[in-house]
Amino acid sequence: MRVGVLTGGGDCPGLNAVIRAVVRKGVQVFGYEFVGFRAGWRGPLEGDTVALDVQAVRGILPRGGTILGSSRTNPVKVEGGVERIKDNLAGLGVDALIAIGGEDTLGVARELYDNGVNVVGVPKTIDNDLNATDYTFGFDTAVNIGMEAVDRLHTTAESHHRALICEVMGRHAGWIALHVGMAAGANVILIPERPFDIEKVCQYVESRFKTRYAPIIVVSEGAHPVDGQMRLQTGERDSFGHVRLGGIGQALADEIEKRTGKEARATVLGHIQRGGTPTAFDRVLATRFGLQAIDAVKDGDFGKMVALHGTDIVRVGLDEATKELKTVPLERYSEAEVFFG
Repeated sequence: MRVGVLTGGGDCPGLNAVIRAVVRKGVQVFGYEFVGFRAGWRGPLEGDTVALDVQAVRGILPRGGTILGSSRTNPVKVEGGVERIKDNLAGLGVDALIAIGGEDTLGVARELYDNGVNVVGVPKTIDNDLNATDYTFGFDTAVNIGMEAVDRLHTTAESHHRALICEVMGRHAGWIALHVGMAAGANVILIPERPFDIEKVCQYVESRFKTRYAPIIVVSEGAHPVDGQMRLQTGERDSFGHVRLGGIGQALADEIEKRTGKEARATVLGHIQRGGTPTAFDRVLATRFGLQAIDAVKDGDFGKMVALHGTDIVRVGLDEATKELKTVPLERYSEAEVFFG
């Protein structure tokens, strides 16, 4: 058995832990051969490979990013892309493919499975918005990075007695903002699922100032006011149709200053949330996902994604995993609202 491995979409802490687990168990327990595909779906599309054996995965457990590289290549949008991948896999003698990625990467995996490719998916996204799994690896690391940043913002906010806004990632789902805000004691949390009233936000800000403390606002990049749209950096779209978001933090700072007369500053964490070494939780979850993914290959259980249900790793259909995003339920947001202001 020869197995291909790729990592698609945005980079994410824990990707290397999955690769390591897949290869270590696949080689040492099942005697499989592995081939790594570079740069996400571009690898099998162009036949761009790298050697992947036990020696290649030594020492990568604590490393962020991915030794295979990643990209947002969408072969479904390339003329004849699916057939090219099938031909390249056949030419390389690849019997099965493990695709590690989020909704876009696994959507392509589902398409390939429907076209006769033996695929197993592993869920990856710092946004934790992939359906059918309780958590995705990378999320815990992103939240911890955000929490530490907001902890630091608290002290400078109080020293200068100004409002500080921390903009975190989260296009359509506010899981990162919700967890960062609750863990770090933010005074307001703004998420895409609940359009915000800027007047209400300013009331929270002024209420906080009256306590002689300075307010901290955590906002998802995809959050927007009730009468407005998401803030776009550019109008350009990637091959999966996504626009680049950004700027809501600065827009909030400007509005808060204008409406309250209080000084406000915005901090955008951006790709800092993706970088660096993964947390223990993410290393363990990613490792377990990798072990179960290679077991699925051994069982011939293709068209599936490994998922976390409670404390168990289970297998779910790729169609179930990608049919809709997992967004923050309003009752979860209501829990956080108790601490606003």
